[in-house]
Amino acid sequence: MNNTPRTLTLLPESFAICRLAADSPIPAWAMPGKASFLAITLTHEELSIICPEHLVPADTDIPAFTGWRCLKLEGPIALDEPGVLAALVVPMAAVGISVFAEATYDTDYLLVNQIEKAIQSLEEMGHRVVQ
Repeated sequence: MNNTPRTLTLLPESFAICRLAADSPIPAWAMPGKASFLAITLTHEELSIICPEHLVPADTDIPAFTGWRCLKLEGPIALDEPGVLAALVVPMAAVGISVFAEATYDTDYLLVNQIEKAIQSLEEMGHRVVQ
């Protein structure tokens, strides 16, 4: 694993991870003008949307897991640098923290369900978390 100390930034809001049918149109609420992080992924099986949870309409029947917090790995990180994500995620999984990872060209974003425990775990590994 890549044990280089990293800096991660905690994004300010809570996030929702939503699942829609693969043939669903992207809902208007998922395309705001400004969000600290928004990810839309389409596969043959599903349309996944990660967005600030306040954007998901309260009256929707879309399956959505809310309350996730997002840590941005400060980058850019080279696409061919091995072990970066594993070095962050494997130790958190070992202490019972669920991690949902999303990657961009420049970096990775880690959505976690236990933010205080995640921050403690990352700092114990020598990483820095900016709040």
